[in-house]
Amino acid sequence: MNLSRAARIGTLALAGLSLAACGGPLSALDPAGPAAAHIAQIWNVMLVGATLLFLLVMVLFALAFLKPQWRWSERAGFRWLLYGGFVMPLTVLTALLFYALAGGERLLAHPEAEGLVRVEAEARRWQWTFRYPDAEGAGESVDVLHIPAGRPVDVVITSRDVIHSFWVPRLGGKLDAIPGHTNILRIEADTEGTYGGICSEYCGFGHAAMSFTVVAHPPEDYEAALAAQEAGQ
Repeated sequence: MNLSRAARIGTLALAGLSLAACGGPLSALDPAGPAAAHIAQIWNVMLVGATLLFLLVMVLFALAFLKPQWRWSERAGFRWLLYGGFVMPLTVLTALLFYALAGGERLLAHPEAEGLVRVEAEARRWQWTFRYPDAEGAGESVDVLHIPAGRPVDVVITSRDVIHSFWVPRLGGKLDAIPGHTNILRIEADTEGTYGGICSEYCGFGHAAMSFTVVAHPPEDYEAALAAQEAGQ
């Protein structure tokens, strides 16, 4: 098998793996909200940067085998080490760092957000209990979180026993649930629908089954949905 054919096969295999990972109810690469979209964008930019560096290294690696007769002078070798081994990685990594920091700032739960809704998520082995302090008369729900679509939602996360981690991949990032401490994670769903959530921190033999569902309702139906689920309990 020649080098070009092997490269084509490798490219197709990588493309297939990438496409296989893009869908599904727990795919972080299929965002359905602004926070998840920012995270996916950061991932894509870093993937492109890492791929370019990898391809450059592979080209140099191939040249070392295909052109063994090449000999660089001591001065040329020093330049390769300086610019290829120090200047270029420093430039690329610094740019990626600042891009990630700027993107991460947009994920923070700033309190002045318009239309903000607050909910509480309490983890325990092996279930999630959700409460709705902003909705008068709303009770609590187990393993089902109700939110209004198109509005930012601050999830106040805590734990009753051990460390867990709250994660709805299509709506936002993940954040630990720590006993005796509260963390706040902002999520938002672009449209109404059902989204999968999981505990992403190993918490014991029941960890794999510690999942939950997020139901995003039309904003005008949110209060009614909470009242209906309370009446049905």
